[in-house]
Amino acid sequence: MSTAVSPLAPTEVPDMPAIDGVKLATASAGIRYKGRTDVLLAVMDAGTTVAGVFTKSKCPSAPVEWCRAKLPRGKARALVVNSGNANAFTGKTGRQATTLTADIAAKALRCSAGDIFLASTGVIGEPLDATKFNGVLGTLAEQAVPGEWMSAAKAIMTTDTFPKVATSSVKLGRATVTINGMAKGAGMIAPDMATMLSFIFTDAPISATALQLLLKSGVEDTFNAVTIDGDTSTSDTLLAFATGAAAANGAPKISRASDPRLKAFTKAFRAVLANLAEQVARDGEGARKLVEIIVEGATTKASARKIAMSIANSPLVKTAIAGEDANWGRVVMAVGKAGEPANRDKLTISFNGIRVAKSGARDPSYDEAQVSAAMKNPKIQIKVALGLGKGRDRVLTCDLTKEYVAINGDYRS
Repeated sequence: MSTAVSPLAPTEVPDMPAIDGVKLATASAGIRYKGRTDVLLAVMDAGTTVAGVFTKSKCPSAPVEWCRAKLPRGKARALVVNSGNANAFTGKTGRQATTLTADIAAKALRCSAGDIFLASTGVIGEPLDATKFNGVLGTLAEQAVPGEWMSAAKAIMTTDTFPKVATSSVKLGRATVTINGMAKGAGMIAPDMATMLSFIFTDAPISATALQLLLKSGVEDTFNAVTIDGDTSTSDTLLAFATGAAAANGAPKISRASDPRLKAFTKAFRAVLANLAEQVARDGEGARKLVEIIVEGATTKASARKIAMSIANSPLVKTAIAGEDANWGRVVMAVGKAGEPANRDKLTISFNGIRVAKSGARDPSYDEAQVSAAMKNPKIQIKVALGLGKGRDRVLTCDLTKEYVAINGDYRS
């Protein structure tokens, strides 16, 4: 884990309120790191519903497979997360580790192992010694208290330089409900569903079916629109838990995602996802620039997404931004290789609102000094107008620096 906080880290951390029906506790189990917490236990009241989306990797971790198998039940009593070891590519040993972890947690909480959800993050390919959870989870079950959100977010970090949390409150019926979220992720980020790990909690009374639809649609323009390095993790897990405690205060029980009473909640829910997704981009390994890429005038939104991701994942584009060079030639390259409809002679490109290319050539009013000054900003916006249709999309990424190579070159050593 890096010790220097990203220069792009948020300047303010939200006050994270307690959520009825959720208690948190963290501990150090010595999974990989020394002198820091590496285990999180979140305990939920009986009746809590759960939804989840996971990596599309064909080589998923054992915890991802565990959660997929338990998700159809739609019920959860606890979440156990460890950092330092992803329990991925660990074969039969990995599956045994998930079973043992869930059994230990279930015994401590006196519930079914099927109501325990698991997530692991860290090194791939090394066996996870789940016996280290013996005693630890029992103690955490006794110590769990409401409101320990920052401690929880810190316990799930690996190469992250700051804990990532977000919150929102909104009216649902006569009650005010709260949505809290945390995330971890700084590298191996090209989500095909969510970030490496992210967890959302609310006291709203929402059925598992409605929550699942809300989550699946919510990730498309948030976590799925973020990339750090183009690599999709084996461990990507985004889980949402709804305790339903707000029903006692007048919140209506929601069974359908299309329920009109859910409109404000849906907006707030997506805002929390978007906030966390941006924090992941801000904490990209070695990042010094937050990069927003907007593609408009594409034939479809899906086409705009592919072109935007082509730009965002280009090492040449990302290193140019790190060097504060508005190299639009590299953007043209990334547009052209995306395999989507594009017309070179209609392309318009701008950096931070300054047009550098128009109609397939350098803009006649291009001013090198003006653009160079703009590229020194910590946030860079690249806008590409294709001039072909009404398709538009936006993705977030960061620059690619020498620090990224250093972090990943030393990750296992």
